[in-house]
Amino acid sequence: MFLNPSIQKSGILKLFLVSSSALLYFVFAYDLIRTDYTKLIGLYTLLFFLFYGLIRYAENSTSTLTYVAFAYRALFFLAIPNLSQDFYRFIWDGRVLLEGFNPYLHSVVSFIKTVDFPIPQAGELVSGMGSLNASHFSNYPPMNQLCFAAAALFFKNSILGSVIVMRLIIIAADFGTLYFGKKLLQKLNLPVNSIFWYVLNPFIIIELTGNLHFEGVMVFFFIWSLYLLHSGKRSWAAVVLGLSISVKLIPLLFLPLFLKWSVFANPKNKAINAFESTKNGVVSVQALKNLFFFYAIVFFTVIILFAPFYSNEFLMNYSDTLALWFKNFEFNASLYYIARAIGYTFRGYNEIAIIGTYIPYVVLLFTFLMTFLRANRHTQQVFTTMLFVLTFYFFSSTTLHPWYLSTLLALSLFTPYKYPLVWSYVIILSYLAYVNTNTGDKTENLWIIGLEYTIVYSALIWEIFIKKKV
Repeated sequence: MFLNPSIQKSGILKLFLVSSSALLYFVFAYDLIRTDYTKLIGLYTLLFFLFYGLIRYAENSTSTLTYVAFAYRALFFLAIPNLSQDFYRFIWDGRVLLEGFNPYLHSVVSFIKTVDFPIPQAGELVSGMGSLNASHFSNYPPMNQLCFAAAALFFKNSILGSVIVMRLIIIAADFGTLYFGKKLLQKLNLPVNSIFWYVLNPFIIIELTGNLHFEGVMVFFFIWSLYLLHSGKRSWAAVVLGLSISVKLIPLLFLPLFLKWSVFANPKNKAINAFESTKNGVVSVQALKNLFFFYAIVFFTVIILFAPFYSNEFLMNYSDTLALWFKNFEFNASLYYIARAIGYTFRGYNEIAIIGTYIPYVVLLFTFLMTFLRANRHTQQVFTTMLFVLTFYFFSSTTLHPWYLSTLLALSLFTPYKYPLVWSYVIILSYLAYVNTNTGDKTENLWIIGLEYTIVYSALIWEIFIKKKV
């Protein structure tokens, strides 16, 4: 029996899209140098076109898309990350932890100064992570440290072996996100296959599986937590949210947004009322108690995980290290660069020390405004508010590395907004920020940063203010 010609053509097209993408991912993993900007942008752009085509022509083939998502990640199995050197610090932290050292109390530099390297391949790891990374204490929360330690436990003397273990953890987390993301989309009556805009996105595959960033593990716990919360399982949702915070601290920003969800949700529909909050529009005492216990379990989980590392010195080192991202580091910023330029006109120097002090307060103020001014009465509204809050935080930050966008992209799946998808493509431009490699000028190229944010702001403005009017 002959197949319908249209089906044959569709099958051939899918095969072309899958095989072409696989070839490009292989080249990306094993034959790309970060400073080869033309090749970097070319490969990434082609992968995005193929990704869009694959989603479009195979959107109803869930099993096919799942197998393809796994196959693309498997191509990176033996690859050493080529766009980020952070993994060297991950390996260092894991190995010193297994040797009995607290990574929050001992910086890499402290070992270099004493010429006392307590772990194998120390010199190679220090050289790989760079002097900036080696100069400060670890800022990775305890669930992250556990992943690093697992890599060291299995491969104490092999960098590639440690990379493989961490990669397997990240891949497992991505498929956990796939599983719970699909279930949550289904409960929200949203297109289930929307999850593949995250799972098959070249940005996610390259930045998480390829470059070993653990935002994917945080996203997994976060989506799982929201699925549990939407299903009315408050206690377990709180525990899992605590695990998410203990991978990356970003979900802390969203905690105030649960307030209205708990107070004003419809009590007749437990699927959207995790806190059983109101009766005939009146706030119940039980709702507030449920919310209090939810927060208590979240913070208790986080405290338990941080407890083995606790000391007064830990608090000082950890807070000082976190402050670096507000008062010292500058990369791929948006509103901050505008504020810095204005400050230069009348102060002239060290604007980050001044502006960076106020950024956390501005972000918190915006978060509380969004908490009380937006409805936030059901799950999808809360997702949308989370998206806006995190977007504002990224726009205000002094430092925005590409992989930070993973959370924003995941949140967008549960909202009507797709500008994070656009951003997940143009974020590659941030790797071109330092194009003056052959000159004494090592500053960021602000024209490139400007191009990136012009596209992102245009997409955002179009979706929020223009699209709904058309």
